[in-house]
Amino acid sequence: MKDYLVGRFLIASPSIRDRRFKRAVILICDHDDTHAMGLVINRAMPQLTLPTLLDRLGIDCALGLPIAPVLDGGPCQRDRGFVLHSDDWEGDESTQAIVHGLRMTATRDVLQAIAHGNKPNRATLVLGYAGWDAGQLEAEICDNAWLVADADIEAVFTTTNLDEKWVDAISRLGLEPWQISQTAGQA
Repeated sequence: MKDYLVGRFLIASPSIRDRRFKRAVILICDHDDTHAMGLVINRAMPQLTLPTLLDRLGIDCALGLPIAPVLDGGPCQRDRGFVLHSDDWEGDESTQAIVHGLRMTATRDVLQAIAHGNKPNRATLVLGYAGWDAGQLEAEICDNAWLVADADIEAVFTTTNLDEKWVDAISRLGLEPWQISQTAGQA
């Protein structure tokens, strides 16, 4: 069986050339022989918070919600939303397990649950995603554009100090950013 990367972090190498992914930490949510899909977990959408987005979507909140940022998940379909959440909320048939303790739901149901208090204990809203065609991600990894690490659920749910997530992810590998090549990586 092929080693797929679902539930792993991609950490952008300092040498990555695509500015959209500079210092990105991406949670891989789907990966097989035909494609890969992940969510950037360390960038916020400018001027967009959870209450603001729910208001724009016409979802009435029955309670006050924290002013949590909405994350910028990547350059693909930036109007498509995903909720990364703890596994205490069941969701529906579209809810997908990522790793133990972490699920992803991409339906309006989870937003309504959050707005009305029948919600997962922990949740992060993400708009957009990063996507790769068959073999593309594997080629980028071979070109040293990405470091691969086990996902850290705490990092997924932390929405403060987003800029530090990249350094923290590299540190969990036992490295410092200066120890990683500046010349490899073509992504």
